[in-house]
Amino acid sequence: MFYLDPPIRLKAATRVTLPPEWVAPRRSDWADCQLGGRLLGSFLEGPCFDGQGNLYLVDIPFGRIIRVSEDGRPELVTTYEGWPNGLKILRDGRILIADHRLGLVEINARGEALVLVDNYRGERFRGLNDLTIGPNGWIYFTDQGQSGLQEPNGAVYRWNISSLRLERILTGIPSPNGLVLSRDASRLFVAVTRANAIWRLPFVRDGGVSKVGVFLNLSGGGGPDGLAMDCQGGLIVAQPGLGVLRFDEAGRLTHIVEVPDGTSTSNITFGENDSRVLFIADSAGSRVLAVEMPFAGVTVS
Repeated sequence: MFYLDPPIRLKAATRVTLPPEWVAPRRSDWADCQLGGRLLGSFLEGPCFDGQGNLYLVDIPFGRIIRVSEDGRPELVTTYEGWPNGLKILRDGRILIADHRLGLVEINARGEALVLVDNYRGERFRGLNDLTIGPNGWIYFTDQGQSGLQEPNGAVYRWNISSLRLERILTGIPSPNGLVLSRDASRLFVAVTRANAIWRLPFVRDGGVSKVGVFLNLSGGGGPDGLAMDCQGGLIVAQPGLGVLRFDEAGRLTHIVEVPDGTSTSNITFGENDSRVLFIADSAGSRVLAVEMPFAGVTVS
């Protein structure tokens, strides 16, 4: 394949904006802890599509789950007492949440948050951040808490939705954030925000990991957040403060997605049905951007 140098630049455009009455700035416990008490109208993350083409989002500080229909109309699914951070929808329609306060949560048909698991061997999670769906019923998620270079005690877990088995597959991480599996599910990529890096976790036969290493060393921005994978093995990285970056399987930068000034590109997801359109949650702007990428996205399930 022929590679251009410098990388190809793409431009993202606004696709969805939350109604003004939803985003009047106000205080929240989450912002008091995470952002020094800044007033917020929303903080969007966790974009994910269901099987009917609806886009789901979480609004962390106010415990809101939002659904955007195909025509771009947002509606409130539910509000609960938690800090929903990551969201994924199973093939059977169940909604799973990585909740910073509650643990791994399922949103039932009545909009209630049911805690699936909130501790490992009796020790509560520090604060979940994101999750991804793997093969054979495994759900992989990051436990970030307040970890960073000053206290690298974040971890990655996996939980089986059928057997209810919980395994800790890696610890000692300075702020694990977004995560995504490789196309063949032989490796897990984890955004390590405070180290401004992407780690690669190769699986061994028993399901554990070995020879964990750095796949990418990044720079600038706020450190990597959400991750996605395309059908060519390209790793897509949301880098708040910079935009969105695509790297090929060898780690070469191929594309840069430019976003409007002031955008904070927190999480990303491809559209349904082998779509090449990438949707980008702008946590700072109460909106979702979209851009056509060179290759369609893939999911492992």
